[in-house]
Amino acid sequence: MAMLALSSRPLSSSSAAFLRSKPPTPHLHRLLLPKPLSSASPLTPPTPLADPTQAPDADPTPLFLRPASHRVPPAALAAFRRRASALVPPSAPHLHRHLRWLLADASAAASDDGPALLRAPLEDLEVLWVRHVRERTPFQYVVGNEHWRDLVVAVAEGVLIPRPETEAVVDMVRAVEGFADGWWADLGTGSGAIAVAVARELGAGGKVFATDVSEVAIGVARLNVRRYGVQDKVEIRHGSWFEPLEDLKGKLMGVISNPPYIPTDDLPGLQPEVGWHEPKLALDGGKDGLEHLLHLCEGLSSVLKPGGFFVFETNGDKHSEFLVDLISTKWSSFHNVKAVLDFADIKRFVTGYRR
Repeated sequence: MAMLALSSRPLSSSSAAFLRSKPPTPHLHRLLLPKPLSSASPLTPPTPLADPTQAPDADPTPLFLRPASHRVPPAALAAFRRRASALVPPSAPHLHRHLRWLLADASAAASDDGPALLRAPLEDLEVLWVRHVRERTPFQYVVGNEHWRDLVVAVAEGVLIPRPETEAVVDMVRAVEGFADGWWADLGTGSGAIAVAVARELGAGGKVFATDVSEVAIGVARLNVRRYGVQDKVEIRHGSWFEPLEDLKGKLMGVISNPPYIPTDDLPGLQPEVGWHEPKLALDGGKDGLEHLLHLCEGLSSVLKPGGFFVFETNGDKHSEFLVDLISTKWSSFHNVKAVLDFADIKRFVTGYRR
């Protein structure tokens, strides 16, 4: 499905580790030996992991946040490149690109006549590469980040990877008159990408209240808030949708949400990188994909102040058209309700204002 396609352009960075380390797994270079021709293609592994969030690697800290403390001789690094490349068929140029990006994220310094300085031992990189190629682990989970707008957002397994089309909601918020000093809610914040991006645009009186029911998402969102220094602008609250916002009824200038909206029966048809590895909690929108969107519509009137704005991301044309009609006819408290196109000319978003 187009709106769940993955893209990434990782960037090397350094910061303190935020997850507990585990001891490295030794002698994993043998995992990169080419498989016999009779085995499954590297691009079509036989079965998904039973629990992808528990897939082993040497260190759960995102690669781009690990300190550069591992010296690797040039010959060993070159041998790793050869073994890693041998796993990738010529028909998958994107994987060769990902290999270059993996090494770019892992490298802090290198020279032609000296050792490379890496953020992980080669054994760890080999585990990560095998997971990406053979288990279809999203590249964003491998390196621990996604480029989104002008941010490099930390992500981890158990948290939805932010998509390029979702970037548009920040521009919609910026277009609201007086947005900079308003209070906003980002419901189902996930990695916190939207909350951080909006917070960086706010003025002295502005604030974002970011909620999520997932403990994993809360941890990653807090990390991203700290990394971008917007702790004074973002308050993260644990809980489902509007539940953590009881004290904010009638006080919000805006509500933003990219909720789960994939119909349950469509989940098995998602690409393996999505269906096997990204959290079902952040994907499954119920029988028709509208379960959470309808809940959000029901709660809008109680939290938005007069003149308040909302924007929801949806599964596309039919969802957006249905919600525009429903909100416009069922609730007289809203006006200027409309569907907004994404960059692919799909009616991806529903926006409107409270009277």
